[in-house]
Amino acid sequence: MSRKWFAVVMGAFFLVRPLAPAQDAAIEERLNKLSAHIEDLLAAQAEQQKRLAALSREIESLREQMNRPAADYATAEDLRKLAEKLQEIDQKRVADNEKIVRELERLARLGAGARPEPREVKPVEPRSTSGGTTSTEKGYEYVIQSGDTLSGIVAACREKGIKVTVDQILKANPGLKERSLRPGQKIFIPAPAP
Repeated sequence: MSRKWFAVVMGAFFLVRPLAPAQDAAIEERLNKLSAHIEDLLAAQAEQQKRLAALSREIESLREQMNRPAADYATAEDLRKLAEKLQEIDQKRVADNEKIVRELERLARLGAGARPEPREVKPVEPRSTSGGTTSTEKGYEYVIQSGDTLSGIVAACREKGIKVTVDQILKANPGLKERSLRPGQKIFIPAPAP
């Protein structure tokens, strides 16, 4: 019997032997697949470690923000920046104020030079009309100066206590045109009615 078993074992050995390289190839293929899966798992694990580290940093940042005072409070740095901006604005305000004062002074000089003070209005005797007759109209004589206007003359007369209007001056001076006053020209200013 032992020869029978020996023959069976030998037969099986010779039969199995051709199967062994095919099995080896299958096992090798499975090992290669398992190696690839292990490498994929290791790469995924490394990626998860990176994500966990990023999440950990984000959580730490959020904890720091929670430990800071609320946004309703200003830090010392915020106050310093605000003070610098206020100083800058104040310097610009002072410079603008000085510029305005200089401009006003310049305009005052121009205004004073452009319009001299009006001459005195002098009372005159009753004047004669163009027909040679003497009218009983009382009033004042005024000599036009450079830059004078009828409204300016009326204002000067009012300062002297003479209440007169532009229309009254135009009626008392036939041919006088408000827009064409000549320096040296004499006009009649009617006295107010009593």
